[in-house]
Amino acid sequence: MSTKKRDELMAIQDGVQQLWEATHAFEVDAPAGEGQAKADETYFVTFPYPYMNGKLHLGHAFTITKAEFAVGYQRLKGKKCLFPFGWHCTGMPIKASADKIKKEMALYGNPPVFPEDVQEESNDKKVHAKIAAKSGGETYQWNIMKQLGIPDDLIPKFAEAEQWLEYFPPEGMAHMKGLGCKVDWRRTFITTPANPFYDSFVRWQFTLLKEKNKIKFGKRYTIFSPKDGQPCMDHDRSKGEGVGPFDYTLIKMEVLDPKPKSLSSIGDRKVYLVAATMRPETMYGQTNCWVSPTITYVAVAINDKEVFVCTRRAARNISYQPFQPDSGLGVHGNTQPEGHCEVLAEVPGMELMGCKLKAPLAGYKEIYALPLLTIKENKGTGIVTSVPSDAPDDFAGLRDLKKKKPLREKYGITDEMVLPFDPIPIIDIPGYSNLSAEKACDDLKVASQNDAVKLAEAKEICYQKGFSTGIMLQGTFKGEAVKTVKDKVRDELVAAGEAALYKEPEKLVMSRSDDECVVALCDQWFLTYGEPEWRKQVSDYVNSSFECFDPMTKKRFNETLDWLHEHACSRQYGLGSRMPWDDEWLIESLSDSTIYMAYYTVAHLLQGGTMKGEGGGPLGIKVEELTREVWDHIFLGTAVSAQCTISAEKLAILRNEFVYFYPMDLRVTGKDLVPNHLTYSLYNHVAIFPPEMWPRAFRANGLLQLNHEKMSKSTGNFLTLQDSIKLYTADITRLACADAGDSLEDANFEQAAADSQLVHMHAELDWISTVLKTLPSMRAGPIEDFADRAFLTCIDHYIRASEAAYDVMNFREALKASYFELQGARDTYRDMMKLTQKGPHRDVIMHYISVQYLLLAPICPHICEHVWKLIGNEGSLMANGRWPEAKDVDVPLFKAFEYIGKMAHVFRLRINAAKTKSAKGKGGKGKKG
Repeated sequence: MSTKKRDELMAIQDGVQQLWEATHAFEVDAPAGEGQAKADETYFVTFPYPYMNGKLHLGHAFTITKAEFAVGYQRLKGKKCLFPFGWHCTGMPIKASADKIKKEMALYGNPPVFPEDVQEESNDKKVHAKIAAKSGGETYQWNIMKQLGIPDDLIPKFAEAEQWLEYFPPEGMAHMKGLGCKVDWRRTFITTPANPFYDSFVRWQFTLLKEKNKIKFGKRYTIFSPKDGQPCMDHDRSKGEGVGPFDYTLIKMEVLDPKPKSLSSIGDRKVYLVAATMRPETMYGQTNCWVSPTITYVAVAINDKEVFVCTRRAARNISYQPFQPDSGLGVHGNTQPEGHCEVLAEVPGMELMGCKLKAPLAGYKEIYALPLLTIKENKGTGIVTSVPSDAPDDFAGLRDLKKKKPLREKYGITDEMVLPFDPIPIIDIPGYSNLSAEKACDDLKVASQNDAVKLAEAKEICYQKGFSTGIMLQGTFKGEAVKTVKDKVRDELVAAGEAALYKEPEKLVMSRSDDECVVALCDQWFLTYGEPEWRKQVSDYVNSSFECFDPMTKKRFNETLDWLHEHACSRQYGLGSRMPWDDEWLIESLSDSTIYMAYYTVAHLLQGGTMKGEGGGPLGIKVEELTREVWDHIFLGTAVSAQCTISAEKLAILRNEFVYFYPMDLRVTGKDLVPNHLTYSLYNHVAIFPPEMWPRAFRANGLLQLNHEKMSKSTGNFLTLQDSIKLYTADITRLACADAGDSLEDANFEQAAADSQLVHMHAELDWISTVLKTLPSMRAGPIEDFADRAFLTCIDHYIRASEAAYDVMNFREALKASYFELQGARDTYRDMMKLTQKGPHRDVIMHYISVQYLLLAPICPHICEHVWKLIGNEGSLMANGRWPEAKDVDVPLFKAFEYIGKMAHVFRLRINAAKTKSAKGKGGKGKKG
């Protein structure tokens, strides 16, 4: 397949990028002594610095282009635009990957010879598939590095974390330059103490937050990786980003004699089947307990008095929660060492069938364990309480067992274990029922426990009605509203030693080290997000002048503010800055990434355009001179003491850069960062800066699919940024990203469409070349013809339409108006001129070309820069181009032109259809002859 067209576009691209590099096109500084810029004078946009454990891919590029298009548009509007870019190296993933290479070389040699057909152990096949998909089907880190294009002789160097910091950031910068990003690369940097300037900035930030009482120390429940031995925050996860601990009440159902065979050797300790419930207030209505006959449970020692029976997964999770006596785990609490799970016996689920139990609060003195096949091992404890009065699933399951004697006999369940147990009214729902599950099932005609869709609907009805209007009919809190008694009943059960507080991840969380995470009670430093006054300040701002571009994004911010409560900001393994007051702890990767946008404003003056600042900056400031009072002066405007070693002139330059460009006008990112990074950023800006320095806008977008499928290395449906540029050029990659979509819904990069647009763009450049060659022979003189005037007003219309779309960052609509529809209008104009045999007017067609490639410049800057030169403009479009002014649209003239264009298209289709029919007819006659 010929690559001639692509190669010609690539040659244009390379030439334009050399021009930009030579002219420092995207470097911008605050005017000397300028101070605070006017709101319409500057435009400061950022993108969350990508993590440097691999190459940038098309998903990165998709979101980066949102910033790119915005900057390109605002430059044309005459603003001084700053788009800086850094590289994130903080956290566990790089260190974990480096250690993995080291381990693989120790076990399998250098280069390693891995055993055939061996998969690394994983607790969950689906999880293994997820991680394999992210790493191209490979689980050995050495092979993952090879997939990234790193040769065998270089891979051993990646056994040291420092190599990752040296290799991937420069490569990422090269690929972004290849995309034509309008980045001021003097301001780039990497994180971690490898960059002492940034390290000093982060430590200043944390010192300030601690002084403001925004950081505290204590034991907190957090998502924890036993393998890594530390909390597992969002950026440390391969699955489960945004997942937090979920609260359950652990109901202790005592196993009565005769005990199952597997439990007979336990001795004198009490044995409990433990069920994790979210509704302790319904325990008055227990009629039985559900157990899976196909699960093998474990009996684990909690202390010398108590044994719990649950799934092995739940036992592992419990072992990281060192319950105290007041947690309800008996008067002795959990005396096992953290993480130690003493399994006394394995208990087949079948052995538990018909097991006699004493259940707390139950209306029946004794209940029995009954079979339920839908119980899953990956949630809760595998033991489920049954309250058929208010839980439709329980009602349907119990009804099935009562009706089906063969089903009872299959699992050794006798009649007396089931038939006497009717639902107990425990909640009255006025106007509905005091047995809501039975009524909902009857109303919806639920046939059996397998009627999943109807049961889900019934469950929703019962829960909503019961919680909102239900009144308790049983127990200490009889007569009180259901919605007010949940915590009271829980506390009563815990105080009596009949239940315990229990937490586990609300969904599966896997660390990047391939470890299924648990919830653990950890000593840690934490940010007090959710503190009422702090939260109110953030909430008030989000719901006032803060711009989100999409009401769903604002809704997500408000939802996050409702649930977010404290965030562990420390760890003991990985890369990162040390806590200024406690060197034992590292600052975790999401916590050092909240206000670093402010650092961009001075990075070039401190680091001199290098990643780590190893050569110092143009102001000659040393790291040790960046004291607390210096940072306070730069970012908060406070005075410095006579002991400050930096001159007043240099301090003024630093302060001026910050106040000129800050606050940040726009931050673009994927929607997955709304519940963590973006919300944390708002919290920390509110804590540290005055309101006039808070971010003005965040724009979130959906994830990117490739050819309508999820991007995956293992399936081959994956493109790096570098590969996309090689295949389609930078401008066509950018155009396809613009055409992929703008909403919170997942977008789609269509490779076939990119191929088509490459050919189309090349044809457009050929057409412009032809126009310029024939320009002297084109019609000139007064512009009086209907088609000329109509096309000109059409151009004005699309200038306005493009502007409106760019203003709200709707880039697909901007592309549609500025490129596709404007070209369609051009084609209509050409057709009309052919019919009149006059040909296009020279000034009209040149005006069109000039406007078209200004409107398209934010999206396809290389082609547009090239056309800018072709049509005789001086200098660079990036420096001298300005958004075209539109005259008032002559609406009747525009509509007439639009109508003619549509009719011409219809006539053309009919003529082509007639020609095709005629040709077929002639062909048929020829055969007969």
